[in-house]
Amino acid sequence: MKRILLIVSGGIAAYKALELVRLASKAGLGVTAVLTKAGAEFVTPLSLQALTGEKIYQDLFSLTDDSEMGHIELSRAADLVVVAPASADILAKMTAGLADDLASTLLLATDKRVLVAPAMNVRMWQHPATETNIGTLKARGVLVVEPDEGPMACGEYGPGRLAEPPVILAGILAALNDGLLKGKHAIVTSGPTHEPIDPVRYIANRSSGKQGHAIAQALAALGARVTLVSGPVALPDPFGVELVKVETARQMQAAVQAALPADIAVCAAAVGDWRPQTEAEQKLKKDGSGATALSLTENPDILAGLSAPSPTRPKLVIGFAAETERLAEHAAAKRARKGCDWLVANNVGGTGIMGGDENEVLLLTADGAEPWARMNKQAVAEKLAAKIGAYFE
Repeated sequence: MKRILLIVSGGIAAYKALELVRLASKAGLGVTAVLTKAGAEFVTPLSLQALTGEKIYQDLFSLTDDSEMGHIELSRAADLVVVAPASADILAKMTAGLADDLASTLLLATDKRVLVAPAMNVRMWQHPATETNIGTLKARGVLVVEPDEGPMACGEYGPGRLAEPPVILAGILAALNDGLLKGKHAIVTSGPTHEPIDPVRYIANRSSGKQGHAIAQALAALGARVTLVSGPVALPDPFGVELVKVETARQMQAAVQAALPADIAVCAAAVGDWRPQTEAEQKLKKDGSGATALSLTENPDILAGLSAPSPTRPKLVIGFAAETERLAEHAAAKRARKGCDWLVANNVGGTGIMGGDENEVLLLTADGAEPWARMNKQAVAEKLAAKIGAYFE
């Protein structure tokens, strides 16, 4: 069992550390927690102990039971040291090498990798001192799960919110992974495309990008270098991947081609099949006729292009198919037509799939069709990533 040493520092975001512990335990990780004096103002030792099932450490001078110094033993018994939330204060202590409490002493004494998830007021996050500290820590090899942007507990808005626990967990798993896909490059497409009609209107679909983003994160957690090409989505940037943001199908095709060569391509994006033949330079106006003709032309086929024989064809090309009827029949036809190695098909005719948090898929390979039970999209991503890892073993 892999183990993490979780340091919970001060800030209102400390309550999210409880969910992080729950998710880490569910992922099979052992968690030992250290709670700073400021952190204890927001969460209790009892709450952390109930979730970790272990003693919670707080006092530097109470760890005298063992033959070794307690802070040395704690700092080296884990496979990874995680600071979440990481306040501006503890980041400054890490940078300066201060050791005036248990948490800062552990961080100075550890010989293991360290991952921090900062959380603080937007002004503090954007202060030159914090920017310098983060830059210094990154240069030393400290992993940083960047904070989200949004409303703050203090009433301000901007970057500085603690990343959501699933994102932090993905960073932890990526740091701990055994590297099944280490040395492999994966391209993942995600989200919808927006095909402009005029400066204010576009053709799109209901894709949220949740499945594609989850797959990118899961592949990164197995050690792959991941290029994520994403259409417009309202999702946090996945940890540890190279993100290329696009809007149209043609932009997505260009970004995918620019990312080659790759070992793996997963085309999870819901690419618009058509686009307006011409984009109006000015906003189109109603003319009172009650109907307007819109001429469409086909977009490039990114999946077929990647699947075609060429020197840069990825070793494994995986397509996605969103169908509303005759799932197996249409999916098999699409796999043959596109020439991809695997195809992940899902029926989006019901509710809660397209744009939702769950998926029920049928995996088609050269060996046949494998139905998967309905599960959340993160679980689908992890199962698919594991199969990809096994393919390259």
